[in-house]
Amino acid sequence: MPVRLTSATLRAARSSTRQRLRAGVRIVGAWAAHLSPRHPAQVIALGFASAILAGTVLLMLPTSRVGPGGASFLEALFTATSAVCVTGLIVVDTPVYWTGGGHVIILALIQIGGFGIMSFASLLGVLLARRLGLRSRISTAAETKSVGIGDVRSILVGVLRITLLVEVVTAVLLSGRFYLGYGRGFAESLWFGVFHAVSAFNNAGFALFSDSLMGYVSDPWICLPVAGAVIVGGLGFPVLFELRRHFRYPRKWFMTTKLVLSGTLVLLVLGTVFITAVEWSNPATLGSLRPDQRILAGFFQSTMTRTAGFNSVDFAQLHPVTLLAMDVLMFIGGGPAGTAGGLKITTFGVLFFILYTEISGGTAVNIFGKRLPRSVHRQAISILLLAGALVVGATMVLMLITDFGLDRILFEVVSAFGTVGLSTGITAGIPPLGQVVLILVMFAGRLGPVTLASALALRSRSLQYEYPKERPLIG
Repeated sequence: MPVRLTSATLRAARSSTRQRLRAGVRIVGAWAAHLSPRHPAQVIALGFASAILAGTVLLMLPTSRVGPGGASFLEALFTATSAVCVTGLIVVDTPVYWTGGGHVIILALIQIGGFGIMSFASLLGVLLARRLGLRSRISTAAETKSVGIGDVRSILVGVLRITLLVEVVTAVLLSGRFYLGYGRGFAESLWFGVFHAVSAFNNAGFALFSDSLMGYVSDPWICLPVAGAVIVGGLGFPVLFELRRHFRYPRKWFMTTKLVLSGTLVLLVLGTVFITAVEWSNPATLGSLRPDQRILAGFFQSTMTRTAGFNSVDFAQLHPVTLLAMDVLMFIGGGPAGTAGGLKITTFGVLFFILYTEISGGTAVNIFGKRLPRSVHRQAISILLLAGALVVGATMVLMLITDFGLDRILFEVVSAFGTVGLSTGITAGIPPLGQVVLILVMFAGRLGPVTLASALALRSRSLQYEYPKERPLIG
């Protein structure tokens, strides 16, 4: 006999169903809140990991690779990580192994990685300033330039405008040179110009030539636009934004801008002089060029150690002393909140002035007429020690599983940490485990300094007590 449901019974059943649904939604929401990243560093790491995973899947498609079948998981993962982290290290020949569609995917990953790095680093400044106290907000605003800029939208628009402006200008210069100077077709010249302009500004170092830019070692119309885009991208968005506002008034520049500009100039000059002098008579690198071409090549390679992996000479033929000097330049890197990697010039500058103050017997670290907070001392030293530990650890692992010499392995690891992409040609010959190590180093090197600096600042807290002092023996 069928059961008849009254209206009251139906209402009770619907009410019970709604209550169960609400309870389920609350449970799911609680789990989502528990699993979702709460710290900005987690958000950044998750975002870049997602981009790398998506790029890996796309590069594994048969349409992305020349020939039958798709790329292996490790090949696709390494390439996607190198592109998103704007590094440039490769395990396969980019122009030969990947199809046109694969090149477009790599270019998109480079652009996403570069824009994301600048945007995330700048937005961290906003979050950092809003999380700290009033006094810290004022100092952080001076360091990051973010709070004074305005809201999030203005920051993102500013990053986008600078990115497009530099890339368009560089692409026009390169495309014109490829078309007029080398007789390439208009479409091919335009594509080459756009690809290398994006790769240069984002300090990625990917090239559509198997020998990178070695075929253009003596051509200033190719080398100088690429080097210019690399330098601009390596300065960092806060510096570029302030130069746009106060270019004619250096006295109004903040400490970050002064450190980045002066450090960039010093490193470029010293790098150019050292590389050119050591390799001047090396017939396998600069020795076969005219004097003016040697200087151009030395300047170009000094610029590329600023974390852009283009090369116009054969790095496998460089003197070991040159490789060691490049290790130092790559480890220092470029400006903060930009596409360059490494420790960052500001971190190195802070460490230099700490050392200078200690040697000269000073009691406070002063930079360009401003006193440096002690919390910045600790942050710079922490980043240096952690970065050094990462490089040394990865180098030791690769030495255990490969037969390459220390100079080449160290160069490869520092290049990965600094997201430079320069190589002596051993990347493809490293075993799969070693390539996984380099992937982790690239990821940590790209996100480490930015996220670590923000994490250290956000974790700062004032204690209501202090322990008694005691001085240990040093040295």
